[in-house]
Amino acid sequence: MGSNVENLGALERRFDITVSRENLQNEIDNRLKRIAKTTKLHGFRPGKVPMKIVTQMYGPQVQQDVLNDAVHKEFKETVKEHNLQVVGYPRFEEKLSDGDAATIYTVSATFEIYPEVVLGDLSKHNIERPEVQVSEADIDKTLEMICKQRTTYESVERAAKAGDRVKINYRGMIAGKDFDGGSANDVQLILGDGKFLKDFENSLTGMRSGDDKSFNVAFPEDYHNKDLAGKTVTFEVKLISLEEPVIPIVDENLAKSLGIDDGDLGKLREGIQKDLEREVSRRIRTKLKEQVMQVLLDSTPLEVPNILVNQEIERLMQDAKNDLEARGMKSKEIPLSAELFKGKAEYRIKLGLILSELIKEHGLKATSEQVRSIIEDVAQSYENPEQVVKWHYASPDRLKEAEALALEENVVSWALGKIKQIDKSVSFDELMGIS
Repeated sequence: MGSNVENLGALERRFDITVSRENLQNEIDNRLKRIAKTTKLHGFRPGKVPMKIVTQMYGPQVQQDVLNDAVHKEFKETVKEHNLQVVGYPRFEEKLSDGDAATIYTVSATFEIYPEVVLGDLSKHNIERPEVQVSEADIDKTLEMICKQRTTYESVERAAKAGDRVKINYRGMIAGKDFDGGSANDVQLILGDGKFLKDFENSLTGMRSGDDKSFNVAFPEDYHNKDLAGKTVTFEVKLISLEEPVIPIVDENLAKSLGIDDGDLGKLREGIQKDLEREVSRRIRTKLKEQVMQVLLDSTPLEVPNILVNQEIERLMQDAKNDLEARGMKSKEIPLSAELFKGKAEYRIKLGLILSELIKEHGLKATSEQVRSIIEDVAQSYENPEQVVKWHYASPDRLKEAEALALEENVVSWALGKIKQIDKSVSFDELMGIS
C-alpha cells in the first residue's frame, strides 16, 4: 500500500508493486500440501507422494501462481486506495529489484483509467426543432410512389424505350477476344435504371424483340473493374423479350389492396396521412436526438481511453467485414484500415461515457411502459405486430436493446428541458431528405 502512482498521460497511470517472496512461503507450502493430497504417481499410493517430489513437480508453477495472486491483490488495494477507476486489464512488467531478486519480486503495473466526466452547461446551446405539416401534395406523392412500387409488366411489340423491361443475351469482347464475365444469357434489366453503363442501356433503345445488335461501349477510366477501366468493349446483344410498365391507378381496387375493405379513397388518404404524420414525428425526434447528442459532446470536453477506442475499432471493423460478406464480397480482398474507423469509435466511446454519467447523476431509468411502447412502435412496421412484440420479449438481449433506447429517449427529454429550441418550418421532403 502507499505506492506512488505516476501519470504517464491524460489517462495512463503506472506504479510499482513489490512483493517479498519470504512472506509468501506459507501460502506456497499450503498449496503444495493440498496438491500432495490428490497427486498420483506410479509406485506411490494416492496422496502419499513425498513432499520433496511434489515440490519438484509443482513447486515452480505454484510459486508463480502465488506471486501472481499477490501482485493482483496489491494492485487492487492500491487502485482502491487512490480511488482509480481502471479500464480493462493492467500490463505487468517484471523489474530488476534493488535488493536480492531471490527474495524480492518487483513489477510495474501500467494501465488506463476512466476519465472524470463533467457535464457542461447545456443552457448555453441552441438547437433547431423542425416544424412540418403533411400536405395533400405529400399524400399524392406517397400514393404515386405506392403505385410505382406495384408496377407490373406486359409484353409489347414495338421499339424499346426508357422504362421498359427487357431480357437480353450479350457477349462482350475486347479487341475481338472474350473476357471473364463478359457474356451472359437471360439478363433482365429496366432501361434507364442504371444497372448497366448508360451507353450500354442507351444502345438497347430502339431494339425490338428478336433483334440482334452490335455496338461499342467505352468504359470509364475509374471503372471498378480494373481489367475494363478505360477499355472499349464490343457487345453483341440479342433482345429476347420486351415489356412495358403498367402502373396501377389510384382507385378503389388499390384502396382494397391496401387494407381499405370498402375501397373508400377518403379513408385511404386519411390512413396515409396518419402514417406520414407518425413518420414525421419519428424523424423530428431523430433530428432532435442527433442535435442533443452533438451538444452533449460539444459541451463536455473528454479524453477517451485508448483501450476502449481500440476495442470499438475492432467491433466496427468486424461489422464492416460481416456487411461485405453479406453483400457477396470477400472482405479479405478489401483492405480495411483501423484509421478509417477511429473517428467513429472515439465518437461512440465519448458519447457512451457522457450518457452513462448523465444517467447515473440524474437517476434516469427506463420504465417497463417505455420499453413496451418502443417495442410496439417498432412492431407496427411489420405485417404481424403481435408476433414481433413476443419475439422481442422472448430474448433478454433484445429487451436490453429496447431498454437502452428508452434510456436514450429519457436523456434526450432531460436535455431538451435545458437546451433552447428554435422552431424551424421545413417541408415534408426536406425532413425526409428527399431532393
